[in-house]
Amino acid sequence: MKICFIGGGNMATALIGGLLGQGFAAAQISVVEINTENRARLHRDFAVRAVDTLMEGVADSQVIVFAVKPQQLREVVQQLAPQLTGQLLISIAAGIRAVDLARWSGSQAVVRAMPNTPALIRSGMTGLYALPAVSREAREQAQNILAAVGETLWLQDEAMLDAVTAISGSGPAYVFYLIEALQQAAIKLGFSADDARRLSVATFLGGSKLAAESSEPVSVLRERVTSKNGTTERALLSLADNRVAEHLVQAALAADARSREMGDELGRA
Repeated sequence: MKICFIGGGNMATALIGGLLGQGFAAAQISVVEINTENRARLHRDFAVRAVDTLMEGVADSQVIVFAVKPQQLREVVQQLAPQLTGQLLISIAAGIRAVDLARWSGSQAVVRAMPNTPALIRSGMTGLYALPAVSREAREQAQNILAAVGETLWLQDEAMLDAVTAISGSGPAYVFYLIEALQQAAIKLGFSADDARRLSVATFLGGSKLAAESSEPVSVLRERVTSKNGTTERALLSLADNRVAEHLVQAALAADARSREMGDELGRA
């Protein structure tokens, strides 16, 4: 299987590194990247073929991964459409619906993927959706590519990719936001900025790892930390009084709505 990445940014870099780490050969991968410095970096770091033209990049490729910004995707796909000969098309562009990608490309062999930034350290979470015409073999190819950077979740309803975007796609930003808040509290309590960062990041990392490795509900893990009339209970009561959980839910719903809006806006024409 030969794979061509259109766009050589962070997510493409993460996927290439993950694939090579899983045993793919550099000769199986090509990248189309217009930035000269990025092309040089990709070739230097991974020994893959990095070119600046679409036709050269996709030659002999069975899979094409679109890793460009959503606003650029239609133009790129329409340029490439006359040269397509049945390749599997995978888009990681947020908001662009599979039916629009199929319409622009003239192909029904389309898989949408919504990865997140922890893919950069191969700890990502990716939602996947395939058009009905995509074969089982092609689905497995898409699975193998995205699983190189973390966990995957197949969806039967494409609309749920907007929800994936809201929860795991945008989710790392929510985590960073909360880490920042905990750091601010630590600084107010007298810690240096460096120590505040260490305490906050290690706490989130350890808590997440404990939740991941436990078979028990997260609510049970929370209750075990919360002693009656203790410090944690006081903190959680403050969070409840300020409706923090409710605000986080509303934030995710807002992200979901924006993802659907982007699909409407970018899918026109």
